[in-house]
Parts: sequence; C-alpha cells; structure tokens
Amino acid sequence: MKDYLAARLRAALSDLKGVPDGFEPELETPAAPEHGDLATNTALRLAGPLGDSPRAVAEDLAERLRADVDPERVASVEVAGPGFINFRFAEMPLQRGLEEILAAGSGYGRTDDHAGETALVEYVSANPTGPLTVGHGRNAVLGDAIANLLAHTGYDVTREYYFNDAGRQMRVLGQSVKARYEALAAETRGEPAPTKTLDGAEGESVEVPASFPDEGYRGAYVTDIARALFDEHGDALLNEEGVEPFQKKAEEVLFAEIEQTLDRLGVDGGIRMDSFFNEQTLYDDGRVWETLDALREAGYVYDEEGATWMETTRTGKEKDTVL
Repeated sequence: MKDYLAARLRAALSDLKGVPDGFEPELETPAAPEHGDLATNTALRLAGPLGDSPRAVAEDLAERLRADVDPERVASVEVAGPGFINFRFAEMPLQRGLEEILAAGSGYGRTDDHAGETALVEYVSANPTGPLTVGHGRNAVLGDAIANLLAHTGYDVTREYYFNDAGRQMRVLGQSVKARYEALAAETRGEPAPTKTLDGAEGESVEVPASFPDEGYRGAYVTDIARALFDEHGDALLNEEGVEPFQKKAEEVLFAEIEQTLDRLGVDGGIRMDSFFNEQTLYDDGRVWETLDALREAGYVYDEEGATWMETTRTGKEKDTVL
C-alpha cells in the first residue's frame, strides 16, 4: 500500500507547477491510530516551493487523490492539522489477501525462484558435552525457520549439525566421566574416594573426585553417564589408561538426548537434520592438510614463530590469523 500511495502522490504532483525535480513523497505510519493507516507531510514540504499555505496545498492534493485512488484499496483521504494528509485503507484488500492465504494453504508464498540451487544451513551445532540449553533451542528454531524459508523458494536445502568429537572439550568430558566412574567404583567397594575442592558459582566451593579435571563438566548428567557405564561394565574399566570408552559413552548418551530434544521442538516431527557432520573427519581423511597445502601454495598461508598463519591482511583484516 505504501508503494501504491507513493505512486498516486507522484502522479498528483506531476500536474502541479513548482514541484522541485526529483522530489519524493514520504509516507509514515501515524503514531495514533485515529490519524489513519498512513500519513504524508508532502504538503508541508512543498508549501514554500509552491508559494501557498501547507493546508491549501494539502486540500488540493487530497482532492486530486480522492479522484484517483482505487476506493476498494483506499477508504478515505483526509487533511489534518497544519497540512498532513491521512489515508485509511479499505477492508477489501485485507479480505482478499486472507482469502488467497487460506486458499493456498501450506503452499502460500511458495515459489521456484531458486529451483536448481542448493543451500547449506548449519545450526545448533553444539558439541555433545551436555544437554542443549535454551540458547541452543532458540538457534535451533531460528535455523529451522531459515531452512524452511529457503526451501519454500525452491532451494534444495541441507540442514546440517556440525560438531567435533575429538577436541579438547570432548577430552575434558571424557575425563569428567572417568573421574565420576572411579568414584562410583570406590563407593561400591565401600572405600572412601579421595576428593578435592574446586571453586564453584557465586563463590561457593564444590567437592569433586580427586582425579576430576579442574575445568571438568559438573552437571548431574556426568554422574548419570558414569553410573550407566558402571552398570554395564562394573569396575572393569578402572585399568583404562585413556578416556576413550568414557568419552564414547558420553557422546552416545548426549547425542541421543540432543536428538530427542530436537524431536520435541517444532511441529511435524520436530526439528530434523539431514546431516550430522563431524569436524574430525576432515582431519582423518586429510582434507584439512590438503587445504592448508593449497592455501600455502597460493601464498595465503605461511609458517612463522612455530605457528601456521593465514595471511588475512590480504582480505582486509588488520593482522594475520594463527591457524
């Protein structure tokens, strides 16, 4: 409607002498509903160039507009105050619009403008170190909505959950589960498990197993995972030197919980992912190193001071970036 009324205003102004070249009318939504659906200050802006009072210019423009606008789209054109022109919309366009929406059903707004094009939407993408938070839920809904909109305009959309199960966070999670497992095993034998105290939230202290990492994951879910492992294996994992079985179990349990959470979000079966992509696979199959070699050959990557650098100053950054 704003574009329509702006066009009608330009048509009315084209018949007036004295309108400056390139003049563009402005339309705004009034703060008070009683002033209409849209309003323009065109008459106030043109009073000087036209050599007349703003009110007189407004009355002249309003009369021209009433004779020109489609009554099925515009119910009234009114002059108010010192020279504002207020427009009220007719109900017919809204009724027709609603009829179109209802008739189209789930296909409303669907186009094939981007048919044959692909789009990758990556969202949520939390490493499986704990249950999803409210923040993750917000991003899940936002990402899914974007993916749906892209699909609605013809894109072949892939919804991707990107994670890394081989980084430091996952190692710390495995260490946390292992420490809780060792404590459960000691408790089952009736032995006191050695503990230590760590700083907690808001200055409170937290007692944890002695082998628990200082930056470990302290949620109750870690103990639940450790208990599940103990129920399955008893104390057979006490001699494990690494954290692989503890990390693997944690990932398995937490990913199952993450998928259940995504299933509960949204409608029509929840939020679905087409791909769960593990960053570690890029290292395992050598693609990271191939990419680095290609960038190095192209002059974008170099080695200095014991580190590998990306020459991001060539792309606008103030400093190069350590890779």
